[in-house]
Amino acid sequence: MPVTIFEGRPEIRVRALCLGERIDLRALETGHRLAVGPLVLPAGATGCTVLFRYGAVVLFDLEPEAEVAFLRSLRPVIHEPFERADSEEILLRLELQGPERVDNGIVFLQQFSLERIQAVADILAKSVVLAHYEMGIAAAFDAIDPLAKSLQMEGRAGRGGRELLRHLGGSLLMQHKMVWRAEVGEKPEVLWENPELERLYPRLAEEYELRERHLALERKLDLIARTAQTLLDLLQHQRSLRVEWYIVILIVVEILLTLYAMFLHA
Repeated sequence: MPVTIFEGRPEIRVRALCLGERIDLRALETGHRLAVGPLVLPAGATGCTVLFRYGAVVLFDLEPEAEVAFLRSLRPVIHEPFERADSEEILLRLELQGPERVDNGIVFLQQFSLERIQAVADILAKSVVLAHYEMGIAAAFDAIDPLAKSLQMEGRAGRGGRELLRHLGGSLLMQHKMVWRAEVGEKPEVLWENPELERLYPRLAEEYELRERHLALERKLDLIARTAQTLLDLLQHQRSLRVEWYIVILIVVEILLTLYAMFLHA
């Protein structure tokens, strides 16, 4: 039977944050917890939080003071914290009759069960992580754009290979984080155990366009990687060609010196 929380509350404020590269959940699972898969912890006077190992946390019904205190307590278990935490906010509203849905940024639920809280948190966590990656890819495009323009205008790669390798490494790392850590395209564990959420979860995923955003990010990452690889290949070709010219020049100089020596001894 679903465990219902937030008794007597008609609506709940929810805030999702992307805090860092990873949260060490093992350090948090030893204390009092409301649920796992994903991990749900009590927080504040009446609220709770849902935490994800890929650096996202979703806060339910936390007052500003309680939110600040909880986030401060998380600092020791956040690996590589971000300077700026991307965030999203929504409102959950209880509606006993009618279908569970999203309307004008409000999520209507028939009950505030832990399973529904976990499903909503999963969607918001993935959405805020995608927003973080979208910002990162925008910055990567800004960095790769001058290199592509240099190729178009001057017919050469322009900058050194080390920077191009950084772009390639950054693209691969971001793909790794999205696919392995965040599992953006995967269904959460709570859905397998609660088939009644099979209607709610796709509606939320469609509202936040998780699939479309994920595919768009993958296409952009692939474009960045292919652009950087092309420029790197051109740079290596230019260097190889330059070395060949050096060899030719050295051979010509050696021939000239040999001819000069033969002329002196003639």
